[in-house]
Amino acid sequence: MTPGISDAATRWLAGERWDEAPPRRASTVMLVRDGAAGPEVFMLRRVSGMAFAPSTMVFPGGGVDPRDVESDVPWAGPSATDWAVRLGCSPAEAQGYVAAAVREVFEECGVLLAGPAPDGPLARVDDPSWREVRAQLVDRRRSLAEVLVERDLVLRSDLIVAKAHWLTPVFEPRRYDTWFFAALMPESQVADGHTTEADHADWFVPDELLMAYAGGTALMLPPTVICVEQIRDAPCAADVVVHSESLPLVMPEVVDGAEGPAMEVVER
Repeated sequence: MTPGISDAATRWLAGERWDEAPPRRASTVMLVRDGAAGPEVFMLRRVSGMAFAPSTMVFPGGGVDPRDVESDVPWAGPSATDWAVRLGCSPAEAQGYVAAAVREVFEECGVLLAGPAPDGPLARVDDPSWREVRAQLVDRRRSLAEVLVERDLVLRSDLIVAKAHWLTPVFEPRRYDTWFFAALMPESQVADGHTTEADHADWFVPDELLMAYAGGTALMLPPTVICVEQIRDAPCAADVVVHSESLPLVMPEVVDGAEGPAMEVVER
């Protein structure tokens, strides 16, 4: 069986059917930097007890919080309207995806793509007080907008790019309508992976991770595999952080493969 095929996929392929779960909007971020062998990407391994994708290698990310679409999010860079054109959705939805990307990458690895001005250096988040801020965001005690306003910062939407749009297959009990973004690792910050949702976090060389996946020692979902392959093929990190020209909605389907059930990538 192809790595990553779930029991639900096998049952669906066998002809079982059930009500499709409504997808939740989500964002994830490929945080990249240049390493000795080329681009590297920061990834987390989800804890084994997670309801969705346990023990799976993922990019930092998560669901859109309703407060991510609030109009008072301090913002610099391409506007929500600009992002709506690129993502093919409403400005409110686009703001939610971008704000969620910025919020989640801070919650899960301590990298904040925000600064005191529309350009120039980003915020320094090494002060111990930021640990409590992260905890408050994770627990939803505070919104991203509240944090940025208090710290006199603006979200830097110019620092991320859209790379792909994936929809979880219909047979999964938990489904996500996810935008994949990419960003360069800020030189003034440190990615730490201090999140209760992961038991391991580090910088990975794409080739090594893909070999581990092929060998069955690393689990990844289809969109993650394809994105890691694209990072592997890029000459440098800066070449990863470029908007994809084509952004179709992609949803895998389970099919009969030569060696058993397999996932087929289908553009919508």
